[in-house]
Parts: sequence; C-alpha cells; structure tokens
Amino acid sequence: MKRTAKMSVIGSLLLLMAGSFSFSSSFRAAARLASAAPLAPRPDYAGLYRDAAHLDVDIRREGDSLRLYLLLPAPARLGPGHPLRLAAWPSFDAKQPLWQDSIPRRRQHPRPEPDGGVRLSFCIAAARVPAGAVLELSTAAPDNKGDYQLPATTAWLRLTEAQLARPFVLTDSVGRPLLRRYVQAGETFGVDSYGLYQPVRWKQYVVTPTPALPPMTNPAALPGGPRTLPVLDSATARPGDMLRFTEPGLYALRVGGLNGTVPRTLAVLVAPNAYPTLTTASELIEPLRYLTTSQERQKLTNAPDPKRAVDKFWLDIARGNQRLGRDLIKRYYGRVTAANHLFAAHKAGWLTDRGLLYIVLGPPPSVRRSFNGEERWFYPEGGLGGGPISYTFRPRPSTFAPDYYELVRRPEYELLWYAAVEKWRTPPTALTGPNVPTDLPDR
Repeated sequence: MKRTAKMSVIGSLLLLMAGSFSFSSSFRAAARLASAAPLAPRPDYAGLYRDAAHLDVDIRREGDSLRLYLLLPAPARLGPGHPLRLAAWPSFDAKQPLWQDSIPRRRQHPRPEPDGGVRLSFCIAAARVPAGAVLELSTAAPDNKGDYQLPATTAWLRLTEAQLARPFVLTDSVGRPLLRRYVQAGETFGVDSYGLYQPVRWKQYVVTPTPALPPMTNPAALPGGPRTLPVLDSATARPGDMLRFTEPGLYALRVGGLNGTVPRTLAVLVAPNAYPTLTTASELIEPLRYLTTSQERQKLTNAPDPKRAVDKFWLDIARGNQRLGRDLIKRYYGRVTAANHLFAAHKAGWLTDRGLLYIVLGPPPSVRRSFNGEERWFYPEGGLGGGPISYTFRPRPSTFAPDYYELVRRPEYELLWYAAVEKWRTPPTALTGPNVPTDLPDR
C-alpha cells in the first residue's frame, strides 16, 4: 500500500531508540521522517464496507501507554512478508503521516484462535497519538501498491479523547476482548480494567429506535431526538463481576471511582436474539420498510405463518422463479446483516442512515473521507441516465453513539431513490443494474 513509505536505516534506529529520548525529541525525529516521505495517495475506504471478515481493534489506556487489541481473521498472515505496521495520520485525507512504525513479533503476543484467526496485544506510547489523530493498522504486504483498503488486513481508528482515556475494555465470558460495542440479550460479558478491578454502575435507557428516512426527506421534517433519555433501570455490579442483560435496549456502563480513579462511561447496545443475523419473523419483516408500504408489512405480520408469508412476498416479486426468489432473499437480508455489524450504534445498524443506503443501493463502490470526518459514498452509475452520484454523511457523535453518521438529504435524490426501490420490486432488474454491487475491482 502506497501510504506506508520506506524509512531510512537511520530513521529506523531513531524509532527503535525512542524510549530513551524525550517525547519532543522523538516526535521531531518522526516529523522529519514524515516530511521526507513521498506524498501518499488518498485512500479509498470502500473495501472496509465489504461483507467480509474484518480486522477488529479495540484500545485501553494503561498509564502512559495505549494498549491495542487486535483480532486477525482466518487465515491470519503474519511474519515474513506480512509485518504488522502502524501509522498515525493527522486526518483521514492527510498526505503525510505523523509517524509510521512496525511492531516486532516479540511484542505482538500472538494467541491463535480455534478458527484460524490470531489475537494480538501490544502497547505504544499514548503521547504519540494525540486526540483527533487517525491510527492505521495493517498486515498487508509492504509491496501492495493499491490504495484500496482490504478489511481483513487493514483497520482505521479515529482516536477521540474519550477513547484515549478509557482504561478498560469489554471482554467475553472467558476474558478475551470483545472488540464490539454490542452484545446479545442474555450474553455474558465482563469489563476488564487496567489495574484494580473497578465497580460498574449501569443504566438502561428508554429509547424508541426509529428507522432512517429516505434520502430526499426534507431535513426540517426529520424527528428530533430527546434532549435527555429517561432511565428505565439501573444497578451497580461489584468489581470483577460478570454482566448479563436479558432485556434488549441501550445501556451505559460507568466504570471506575475506586481509589480515586476517574469514572469513564461506555454505551453498549444489547440486541435481541442472534444479532446481527435475523432469526424471527418480525426481524425479517421490519427491514422491508425500505421497499414496502405499511399495509404490505401489516399483511405479512398478520399472516398465519409470517415467515412463510415473507418467502411468498419475495417469490411473488420473482414471479414464481424460485432461484431468483432465493437470490433476492439472500442478497437483501445479507445486506441487512452486514449493516447490523458495520453500523451498530445506539440502534441496530440497519436502522441508521448508512444502513439505509447500504441495503437499498448496495455497498458503495468508492468511499472518501475528509479531514472533518465526513464520508462521501460514490456510485459511478447510480445517477439519472446511468451517470455518477454521491451521498455525503456527516459525523454526529454522542456519548451513546460515538461513531454515528447522518446523511445529508437532498430533494434531487427523489427520482433516484424511487428508481432504486423499483429495481428490487421489478424482477427483470432486481439483480442487475448499477445499484447491485459486483466484486471489488482489480487494483
């Protein structure tokens, strides 16, 4: 990948000796290296939204260090030809990194997983990554010349002040980092704090998740969220106790306070059933709101066998063609599941603005990110007459949804949107046309 430039021998020695110099000296050395590096091309982030295995990452503050936890999906490739490389960037669209480094094998603490994946854990100096910086982690081969981001080998993490200060991570029932911000109702998980075990005070909030509205909706007509969320339930767990919430909903965990530690808060979505996958009839019917009327969905819900009614809905669209019907079901609900995993926030991923476009239009063929965090999704043939069209998402972070984005809605999207929905409802074009993604282009 072009973004990682080769360092000189002297530069490498400077980075290896950084621990024996002051931060200001090492930062100036890294800055000199960065200024000498060739400008990197703007990366295309569309690959990170593929429905594929992802390199998952989480962080925990440990004194003056920042510990990174990684889970490399199978087949994990590390070692000769596939080093673990890090780069800190001032922003997503920066041309030069603040610094770049590699993590030697002895510091990675690899732990193999039964499925062929590998877990890694290592520390870097917290002072090297200021708030607002973007951390890139990659196991891609150094000679990879493409700027397309592959989700199994590359991850990007925008570091907020809250993330850099949080001294704990969520873990599964056996103590492994969870690496996600949602759990299933009834799933046992823990909070692993750096240093002493800390008490966990949790609150469940009253939230009515609302689905995203079409992209041509007048922004003034969008429902405003409540200024405060009513608390439905709360309790305190003893230090070291495991947690298990049986009721789906939005929870906030406030961790700390023992021996003068500053409490930190993390929001967790407790999702029903087998989230992010869909298992019940209602979970299959609700995402159809992007293609159907309320009367159609009510008819499916009231059917003697709602699941069978959903199958018939798709088979009717396919005009009795069972292969086409199965393909429609697989494609549509595959996108819903992927959106749940990719865009989970204070509500299920399919309910978000990015989930809306992801499901109806498909994974974006091209994604660019700007210095202010905006994302632009490009569909080269999604406009009128088969021309290009783009959609802009602006970050709207909050305590409950630090990675939430809102679509910039425009009235000119109306005809494009109806055409995209019609492609799903019209059999000859349901699985063809510009809104159906193909495999990633060769790069």
